[in-house]
Amino acid sequence: MTTYRVFVGLGSNIGDRFKYLSDAATALRALPDTSVVWFSAVYEADPWGKTDQPKFLNAACELNTTLPPTALLCSLKTIERTMGRTAHEQWGPREIDLDILVYDGLVFEDDQVCVPHRDLEHRRFALVPLRDIAPDLVHPVNGLTVEEMAAACADQGRVVRTSYHIPV
Repeated sequence: MTTYRVFVGLGSNIGDRFKYLSDAATALRALPDTSVVWFSAVYEADPWGKTDQPKFLNAACELNTTLPPTALLCSLKTIERTMGRTAHEQWGPREIDLDILVYDGLVFEDDQVCVPHRDLEHRRFALVPLRDIAPDLVHPVNGLTVEEMAAACADQGRVVRTSYHIPV
């Protein structure tokens, strides 16, 4: 069985944001055929897209998994539902949000999943945590590293490292 290197973004801006991130981390560790490699630092970030809402806590996680992209996304959405995600408004407030950012260099899209994440290079809140754990990771479409994308990102939203830490 092939093992894939996958990067997932985590975010929360409702309730106890860090508890939601921590609980999501616990759920990620329990995924079948998947192991957590490490987590980035936790950042507080201005909301993106819909700006009239509370600030987010964001982090990134590296996983090794044998799950194909659609199965992994299904597992992430199950975690969100199990944790009580109720928000359905695009870019709106949410208890927890788990997104596949990059899936082992794969370029793939169907009606359920798009990898790499289609807005990754435009989202400072995703790039800054990802840069913590994979600065040299190359985006499989634009050919830029995460470090280069973060430096060139036009998004001027505030992303500030917090003292929170998600243990592996």
